[in-house]
Amino acid sequence: MEKFLENVTSINDTINSFAWGWFAIIMLLGTGVICTVITKCFQISHLKHWWTNTIVSVFKKDTHHNKDKGAVSQFQALCTALAATIGTGNIAGVAAAICVGGPGAVLWMWVAAFLGMMTNYSENILGIYFRRKNSEKEWSGGPMYYLKEGLGSYKGCKGIGSVLAVIFAIFAMLAAFGIGNMGQINKITLNIQSAFFSNVDAATIGGVSIVNWIIGFVLMLIGGFIILGGLQRIASFAERVVPFMAIVYVIGALIIMFCHIGRIGEMFAAIFRFAFGAKALAGGVAGTALKLAIKNGCKRGIFSNEAGLGSSVMVHSNSNVIEPVKQGMWGIFEVFADTMIVCTMTAIVVLSSGFINLETGVVEEGVNDATLVAKAFGNVFGKGGEWFIALAVLLFAFTTVMGWSHYGSKAVEYLFGVKGAKVYKVIFVLMMISGAVMTSSLAWDISDTFNGLMMIPNLIGVLSLTPLVYKLTKNYVDRNIKGKDVKPMLSFDENVQKEMEEKLLKAKEEN
Repeated sequence: MEKFLENVTSINDTINSFAWGWFAIIMLLGTGVICTVITKCFQISHLKHWWTNTIVSVFKKDTHHNKDKGAVSQFQALCTALAATIGTGNIAGVAAAICVGGPGAVLWMWVAAFLGMMTNYSENILGIYFRRKNSEKEWSGGPMYYLKEGLGSYKGCKGIGSVLAVIFAIFAMLAAFGIGNMGQINKITLNIQSAFFSNVDAATIGGVSIVNWIIGFVLMLIGGFIILGGLQRIASFAERVVPFMAIVYVIGALIIMFCHIGRIGEMFAAIFRFAFGAKALAGGVAGTALKLAIKNGCKRGIFSNEAGLGSSVMVHSNSNVIEPVKQGMWGIFEVFADTMIVCTMTAIVVLSSGFINLETGVVEEGVNDATLVAKAFGNVFGKGGEWFIALAVLLFAFTTVMGWSHYGSKAVEYLFGVKGAKVYKVIFVLMMISGAVMTSSLAWDISDTFNGLMMIPNLIGVLSLTPLVYKLTKNYVDRNIKGKDVKPMLSFDENVQKEMEEKLLKAKEEN
């Protein structure tokens, strides 16, 4: 058995290095560049427009309210997507990028996010354009559908599109159980145990502390109540929790930043200095330091905001929005909020804490990526700061589980239908307790590989449909920004197109 596990580990490491290696980074960044170019740098050229139609529109009634039982509001779709993306990657992931890649990794994280905004935008407009309603009148969308109907519509590509759609759905389903469920629950359990029960000598069941069993059981009950209540309940939970946890975390990070205000200039100087390999980490080769900065910054940025993986498309497609481009703009804001705001706050906390030598880029002895953020908060807030990070990890990771439960259910629905998705949800909830009691890291490593493998079929779909992304964007800009009288492009399906046109006309009359 030991030999078998070694072989599995070796095979997984090889696949993982491909899925999350230079090929993945170049493919993701390349897609972001292409999507940015074909949309004429939409994230900058139409900054005011997408900002007004996303976060500013939160104060408008129609952004929150939803009359369609098969959909969620635009803001709920955003919060559910952020629930899945704002997770431990925003805390431990950023710290790991800096520990391995140095302060320069932060700049490359920003670069990946800037380009990722348009990748996420492209995914989401394709998701809305190719979505359809299932047997329960709920919207279903995601890479599976634009691979089958979009890529599959090209001459000679019908079979390829269908196969890639199934491959994506299988990888998404498996990733949901691992990275989206057990891995997150395991991190919650370890953090709670470390922060609150480190000195408790508890009894064991099956060789596992009873504390772990209790934590897992409680999380399973809460998770079951939310997940089995369907997307409406998940979205309602996300809408309340995500803004609160993000704002509180950012406020805490800002307090630390102001406490270390004297180091801010030196910190930003180190970010730009190390980003281009001007100084090698710990006296190593400058070229190697540059590669580490680029790879770790881009990888952690991508891992955090998930732009290019196609995951968040499956919840954005459930929005009650009429215009594909409008939901695409929420995708831009999603990446902005996740990486440019939350991840940047973590980077500031870490780099201004004094635990990173800004001259050498090396982490101080006795500190690692797992404890770096907690110690930085503890420096300012004492033991309460470490408790705060433990609670932040709990909320961040738990909301990730809620978001991924929906992603997995949509993947299973595509493969096995609505009834299969209902069975999946029950299994997903029951698996939560196993995350609290499992100790092997192999399961998480394999799940991480599946998470990375999702992007390959998804990016093939996005790249093949960039002409459509261009047409959808141009159509929207011509109608809504330039005021031209042209027929709207709202869906590939004639019946849905007609239904959306009627809704669009009604919305204009009401306004």
